[in-house]
Amino acid sequence: MICTNTMHKLADQVQAAVSMPLIHIADATAAAVSQAGVSRPALLATRFTMEQDFYKGRLIEKYGLQPVVPDQAGRDMVHRVIYDELCQGIVSAVSKAAYIDEIARLRRDEKIDGVVMGCTEITMLIGQPDFDIPVFDTTRIHAEAAVDFALS
Repeated sequence: MICTNTMHKLADQVQAAVSMPLIHIADATAAAVSQAGVSRPALLATRFTMEQDFYKGRLIEKYGLQPVVPDQAGRDMVHRVIYDELCQGIVSAVSKAAYIDEIARLRRDEKIDGVVMGCTEITMLIGQPDFDIPVFDTTRIHAEAAVDFALS
């Protein structure tokens, strides 16, 4: 397991270097998203995860999902809050409101039907109680997939 979304950028190299299976966080997340009947989730994450194809490309190509990322201003805000606040242990009501507003904009303009919290720190700020659409905590989903694998 690689216990972070962003570092799954190296998942293929890690898998090639080891003989045991790697539980990819995007695979576990895609299974949960699909099982919930969500097809067009917002993907909130670090800039790297939102902009590069190692994560959202996998959701598209392997699972037929249509992940939606914020526009440039939204990506900048999401990324800044992760690194400048959440990674420093700062949880701000202003930033929470900004995330909620961004998701509302994506619902209105992009017709998202769920939210993938694609960074381990985002759960410090928002969660399912803040929304009336499914919210996916990738950290929890990944951990549950590891337990399922270990017990199978």
